[in-house]
Amino acid sequence: MRKYLVPLILFLATVLTTLFAGALQQGINLFNEPFRIWEGYPFSVSIMTILLGHEMGHFFASKVHRTKATLPYFIPAPSIIGTFGAFIKMKSPIFTRKALIDIGATGPLVGFFLSIIACIIGLRMSKVVPLTMQGDDFFMLGDSILFSLLVKFILGEVSAPYDVLLSPVAFAGWIGLFVTSMNLIPVGQLDGGHIAYALFGRYHFYISRGFVFIIVLLGIFYWHGWLVWAALLLFLGLDHPPILVWEYKLSLSRRIIGMVSFLIFIITFVPAPFKF
Repeated sequence: MRKYLVPLILFLATVLTTLFAGALQQGINLFNEPFRIWEGYPFSVSIMTILLGHEMGHFFASKVHRTKATLPYFIPAPSIIGTFGAFIKMKSPIFTRKALIDIGATGPLVGFFLSIIACIIGLRMSKVVPLTMQGDDFFMLGDSILFSLLVKFILGEVSAPYDVLLSPVAFAGWIGLFVTSMNLIPVGQLDGGHIAYALFGRYHFYISRGFVFIIVLLGIFYWHGWLVWAALLLFLGLDHPPILVWEYKLSLSRRIIGMVSFLIFIITFVPAPFKF
């Protein structure tokens, strides 16, 4: 019973905190009008669907390869997005490179697909406004290659002194793409680390350390939050545990999945995500 109760409580708590965040994004004063929290549902539904899809992708891929995994644990947080994300825990070893590719890539691929849907729907609900209309608490989001293309395709060319005021759904899509890129960094036991180890084996050692060095440089020159992320990665570990069966050769389809995953990492990565 406990294996269902704790994930359910965390899920419901995160629904509440994302509703709160979504209402705040719309300028609702919840201290004066607490019952209007339900108006935060566009953001809450969007971000929860993206995160749930990502983690259930891992979960079902684990089931297919007979790897024991928990249900997703969501992390509620009193922040502008209402959550610190979600995760599942592996309860048994991953046996093969094929399983490592499938489990590592399925989550980000599902999350990526759902994030694109949210971006397309949300950008159609967004507005192009003069920068002078923004309030004092305004902050700008950095654009990935993909998000820039989506904005140009849906809203047309946007240049100073104008910018896009994202709808809650589009903001959830942006967060989904950002989370996808973070997970696909080929370091340690992140999703990207799983994929890199399955594709490149012992070269994962050098890839992992090289990317941490790049993240530190990004933290110095672009966004200080990368320094926190680099410290967390060092704490969690840069190496990958060995798998039990090392197939001589991966199938072409698995190699394509791995390469597509890294292409997604490139087009969704944002060197300076937040600009205050």
